[in-house]
Amino acid sequence: MPITSHHNEKLKEIRKLRQRRRWRERSARFVAEGEDLLSAADAAGWAAVERFAAAGSGLPGIEVEPDLLAGASGLASGCRTLAVYDERWADTAVGPLCVYLHGLSDPGNVGAILRSAEAFGASSVAIGARTVDPFGPKAVRASMGAIFTVPVVRAAVEDLPGTKVALVAGAGEPLRARPGQELSLMIGSERDGLPEATVAAADHIAHIPIRSHSLNAAMAATVALYEVNRRR
Repeated sequence: MPITSHHNEKLKEIRKLRQRRRWRERSARFVAEGEDLLSAADAAGWAAVERFAAAGSGLPGIEVEPDLLAGASGLASGCRTLAVYDERWADTAVGPLCVYLHGLSDPGNVGAILRSAEAFGASSVAIGARTVDPFGPKAVRASMGAIFTVPVVRAAVEDLPGTKVALVAGAGEPLRARPGQELSLMIGSERDGLPEATVAAADHIAHIPIRSHSLNAAMAATVALYEVNRRR
């Protein structure tokens, strides 16, 4: 029999995981929504803790009345399936290419950077101070499945591998990389950039040559990853 009550405990848990970062941290679980994300998880070998599907959809999982599943999902009426997964945090930031994120408050940017990291072969994404949860629903959706393939780790600057390059708008030299060089790209928020102490801890300061003042964090990371990948 499908779930037919808005007060079902499983649906309450889904809503809490979607809406409360502290609940995700406490349970070390997160929600992925939609057939594409669940297919990406399957392809990456991630087993769901629990999987749910709209009744009558023919999709695998615990059946839920469609309107109730829509109410538990951030995708609303477009959601036919979702699943709960255990978070996976890597133990250390690894090279040869790591992306470090400091102070990013937009989960869409974090998810988009994960997607670019996957596209350009980054070895890990390090989550630094004051950066939003990469397992939050908006970040997971924006990652387009990269959350299941790119290792994420909580790390400080001193834990980053290889040569640490701080991206700072209009400062240092134009970004370049040497073949075979192990590298950590350090990305700050669009508004505040990287703190002075973080920049001081870098081995090099670099910028992306542009005509405007700045790029948002996701665009800057994508351009930097492309340039580093091209030179490597």
